[in-house]
Amino acid sequence: MHVEFPDKRYYKIGEVAKAFNVNTSLIRFWEKEFDIIKPKKNAKGNRLFTPKDISNFKLIFNLVKERGFTLEGAKQKLKKNPESTFDKYEIITRLESVKAELIKIKNQL
Repeated sequence: MHVEFPDKRYYKIGEVAKAFNVNTSLIRFWEKEFDIIKPKKNAKGNRLFTPKDISNFKLIFNLVKERGFTLEGAKQKLKKNPESTFDKYEIITRLESVKAELIKIKNQL
C-alpha cells in the first residue's frame, strides 16, 4: 500500500486514519500495543503524530494488514530484528513508489 502524506511536522489522528483507510480507534489501539509509536499530545490531549510515527505505522500496517501477521507476531518481528524489518520495508516502499510512477507514465502515453 502506497500512502502519501503532505510534508508536515505533525499529523492529527484523523489524517492518519484517513490515509490508511482505517478507523481512529485502530490507530489508538496500535499506539497502545506497539511501543514504537509515541505521539505527542497537545494541551487538549489530542494526539499529534510525527513523520517517524507515520513511518512506524506504515511498517505495522504492512506487517499486520498486508502480510497477515498477528499483533503478537508483528511485535516479535519488530523486537527480534527491527533494523532488518525496517530496511526491507523501506525497499518495498521505494519499489511501490517507482511502480506507481511507472503506471502514471504508462497512463499518460
